[in-house]
Amino acid sequence: MDEPERWRHMSTAPKDGSRILVTVRPSEQGPAEVDLAYWSRGDQFAGEGWRASDSSPGRVVEYAEPELKCWMPMPSANLSRGGSMPAPWEGDDAQQLDGSGI
Repeated sequence: MDEPERWRHMSTAPKDGSRILVTVRPSEQGPAEVDLAYWSRGDQFAGEGWRASDSSPGRVVEYAEPELKCWMPMPSANLSRGGSMPAPWEGDDAQQLDGSGI
C-alpha cells in the first residue's frame, strides 16, 4: 500500500480479515489507544464486525463501528526505524484524515 504510516477513514478499512491498526476512541473506560484489529465475517462465537486481534473463541472482543476512529495498515518490520507503535489519532474526526480538511 502507498503511504503505509498514515491514518485513514474507517470506511476504507479492508474487510478481508487482514490485521490492521485502529484508533479506538476515548471513552469512560480510558483514553484513546491503538489496537490491532481485523474484520470477522462472524462465527458461532460472535457476529460479523471488527474484533481485537487478541480475541479467542469464547472471549471475543468486538468493536462497534462508532468506537473506531480511523485505521492504518500494519507497518513494515523495518528495524532501522525503531519499530514502535504509532500514537492514536488525536485530530478532529473526519476533517483532517486523508487530507480532506484542505
